[in-house]
Amino acid sequence: MTDLHDIGRFMFDDARERGDKARLAAFLHEHGAASFSRDPHIGGHVTGSAFVLSPDKRAVLMTHHAKLDRWLQLGGHCDGICDVRFVAQKEAYEESGLARISFLSPDVFDLDVHSIPANSKEPEHLHFDVRFLMQAADWEVQITAESKALKWISLADLEIYTRDISVLRLRDKVVERDVGSRSQSGENDI
Repeated sequence: MTDLHDIGRFMFDDARERGDKARLAAFLHEHGAASFSRDPHIGGHVTGSAFVLSPDKRAVLMTHHAKLDRWLQLGGHCDGICDVRFVAQKEAYEESGLARISFLSPDVFDLDVHSIPANSKEPEHLHFDVRFLMQAADWEVQITAESKALKWISLADLEIYTRDISVLRLRDKVVERDVGSRSQSGENDI
């Protein structure tokens, strides 16, 4: 990444993502480096996620998140690191115990802007979740304190574990466009 606002190129460009990219660009422009902090008082922050495919690209590694009590892709807060691609891969390593994870493309695979409800520690705020497509070199995972469980879930069976449209959208992009087997590059940078 060449500067704070360089999230990177996007693999896809549809109406939903164009709207989310415009919201992210405005947020980055207004808050600069603070966009990557955990400060919920500026209205949100950038997070990085990894949709990690299995070595055979038929399954995805999902975490049963301890705090949220639901199945999600790997990922987390940037905590002041302005390189969201790095953060997504770092979080994938930390949450999975995998020894080798590689990007299937350096480009942003998906962007999801969603609201985090207020709680006793922070007000309602947005997560600008920048997502990347990755692949594990092996199947061996190790559970961490952040997860109740880790599981390789067949792409075909993902709906058994989650109804979250933003997670299923990641699966659909892999399956419908066969992006797991080839790299695509978008033309739309932030």
